[in-house]
Amino acid sequence: MLWTFVAVAVVAGLAWVVLFSPVLAVRSVEVTGVSGADRAAVTDLVRVPSGTPLARVDVEAVEQRVRTRSTVAEVSVERGWPSTLRVRTVSRAPALVLRNPQGQLEVVDATGISYETVRTPPPGVPLVRAASSKGTTKEALEAALSMVQVLPPDLGRQVSAIEVSTANLVSFTLGGTEVVWGGADDAPRKLAILRALLPTKPEVIDVSAPDTPVTRGGPSPSASPSR
Repeated sequence: MLWTFVAVAVVAGLAWVVLFSPVLAVRSVEVTGVSGADRAAVTDLVRVPSGTPLARVDVEAVEQRVRTRSTVAEVSVERGWPSTLRVRTVSRAPALVLRNPQGQLEVVDATGISYETVRTPPPGVPLVRAASSKGTTKEALEAALSMVQVLPPDLGRQVSAIEVSTANLVSFTLGGTEVVWGGADDAPRKLAILRALLPTKPEVIDVSAPDTPVTRGGPSPSASPSR
């Protein structure tokens, strides 16, 4: 009976230390993966008072709050014993900047999520204009992203005046050539055809239907590369 009492007392003491005492309580919050204003915003969203026992922190609730920050793509929260709450985040990476019908510049990530409005596009991020006064659809954005993501750096640096009309009509200027890209389908094949036709220096290259590509203007006649 004495040993049983001692064992129960030890277990009760350990439970008190872990769940209620300040010994294993939150004294610092460590946020990684973001910096500047984003880091401050994420820290504010944690909302775990100093002195809260680590074992009683609802890490899932903290993760859900941090996910409300639009610039955060992924988040995980861990207990760092004895007294640190670790919040690990992954920021969204800009894939393109969309100029909406109101003239605002929306930063869009590779998944098509618009997560921030900026005054000027981030360096190296292509600017896309929505042709319709009603804005653009998710499918139209996916078409633009398929083009942006498949173009290699040597071509991407020459791209300007990207325009999204519909999900099946993305166009852009590549150097001195207007390129009608079309939709999101067959992006790698469209790129191969585009590379094959660029040396002919046409005014327009239409690869929207890759089975029947078309060129217009320039010194060379219309041509279709062999498959």
